[in-house]
Amino acid sequence: MTLYKNFEAKIAAVLAELEADGVLPEGTNLANVAVEPPRDASHGDLATNAAMVLAKPAKTNPRALAEAIAGKLIDDPTITSAEVAGPGFINLRLDAAVWLQELGVIADNADAYGRSRMGEGMRVNVEYVSANPTGPMHMGHCRGAVVGDALSSLLEFAGHDVTREYYINDAGGQVDVLARSAHLRYLEALGDDIGEIPEGLYPGDYLKPVGAYLASELGDRFKAAPEEEWLPIFRA
Repeated sequence: MTLYKNFEAKIAAVLAELEADGVLPEGTNLANVAVEPPRDASHGDLATNAAMVLAKPAKTNPRALAEAIAGKLIDDPTITSAEVAGPGFINLRLDAAVWLQELGVIADNADAYGRSRMGEGMRVNVEYVSANPTGPMHMGHCRGAVVGDALSSLLEFAGHDVTREYYINDAGGQVDVLARSAHLRYLEALGDDIGEIPEGLYPGDYLKPVGAYLASELGDRFKAAPEEEWLPIFRA
């Protein structure tokens, strides 16, 4: 059990006591109760919104409910302070022994620390990068690779069955346009004056090296050939 799960259980136990005392209605739904680090680290080690989300079903003031929850939490020896902040948030400070114990848990679990089964084996397909083959790679593709891989790893760590997909979109009309654009640069590399790039073709200079390579490999074999002869070759 992680530190957060441990304190979620402690808070749930306190809420069960308040339910038994009649402060909370029977069968109170705790699904929206969260335990997380406070936005400002100076406010404590952990924070909970329990009073904020349960005040309405309890038909009470959030801050009053927070005081009741904090009053019970402070009895726990692992909690050194339970302070009510703002409209009803509760900030907790933990005893140093809690952190020392957690270090031992981290050491024992190594790379598995924090792993969960939240995903319950749900299959997830994450497509990332999938660079369009008609243009050059750029830094945005690098960013997509990092973000996509990190997201996939996080989903796996949370119990999902993840498939990573790089979709190679090398079919359809855009590839025909790329082949025609490369053929034009091929003619240029063979010495033809191609003038302005016709509308509908890719004008980027990144295709000049492609044309030069094709000229070096194919010679002038396809210089005067009809499109139906060279298009399949240039598409490949």
